Amino acid sequence: MGCFFSKHPSSGKVVLEKAGLALRYAFVSQRGYYPEDLNKDNQDAVCVYRRYGGNPDQLFFGVFDGHGQQGTSCAQFAKDQVPSMLLSSPRFSTDPVKAFREAMVECNEQLHASSIEDGLSGTTAIACLVRGQTIYVANVGDSRAVLAERVDGELIATPLSHDHTPFRKDECERVKKFGARIMTLDQLEGVKDPAVQCWSTEEEDDGDPPRLWAPNALYPGTAFTRSIGDSLAEQLGVTAEPEVATWTLSGDKTPLLVIASDGVFEFLRNEEVIKLASKYDDPQESAIALVAEAYRLWLEVETRTDDITAIVIRIEELDRNGEVGS
Repeated sequence: MGCFFSKHPSSGKVVLEKAGLALRYAFVSQRGYYPEDLNKDNQDAVCVYRRYGGNPDQLFFGVFDGHGQQGTSCAQFAKDQVPSMLLSSPRFSTDPVKAFREAMVECNEQLHASSIEDGLSGTTAIACLVRGQTIYVANVGDSRAVLAERVDGELIATPLSHDHTPFRKDECERVKKFGARIMTLDQLEGVKDPAVQCWSTEEEDDGDPPRLWAPNALYPGTAFTRSIGDSLAEQLGVTAEPEVATWTLSGDKTPLLVIASDGVFEFLRNEEVIKLASKYDDPQESAIALVAEAYRLWLEVETRTDDITAIVIRIEELDRNGEVGS
């Protein structure tokens, strides 16, 4: 697929002439700190493709957050396959929403059929297709895309994705229909009553989120309800079908976009992410600041950190001469 899109370095600028926009972007991926395994791989995978599909007004951004013993392989597999499968979809040009759904479901099936053991391993995925002024955001799991919207002179955090976890009532009820038990570790171990819901919102999570368990077994223990891979959890309703959001980009009204793994959002709310990222004009500085602050907050609360990945995109209007407006 190399003739259809080219991977770009960790920072760059793309001018979308037909859309009248310029996008400056950068990403940073930090391996987590695990005191019991100091050489543990960074299981996050990130990609940026410019001139995606041979179209100068098209880009692809993706963050894939692997988990489990084969999480690194699962994330790398999805990073390579989702962009290719999206392009090869016959619906890509006319219906990117359906094309995204087909691509992630097909990637999941191909991962199952591969040599990678994905019974208790997999990856979440947040993938964004920019086509001119329109962005399509496909989400599976709990990584996020958050847009900064300018309202009355203030930047407001607008989520372009919503986490797939048991904290969501609709997702919780959906997997229960497949036989999943939803319990925290405290409930599983008898510290709390398993018959009484002991969690409220993700923001008020005390580090013991609700998880999925088989009816009569102590697996898979996933804290998400959608993923690519995780073939055992799939039997309990975990699915690779994404939710896809569509938005119109504007340098004036939507000057900033952050796409990041859940390592960023564990201790930073969407509003805090946008506030911190917007302090810097250089997206590379924004990405570094986000990752560094998330890393610091992890170690304030826990003895380890998650892998942490952030893509920051600055969106700017072009003037009549094709230059970035002042």
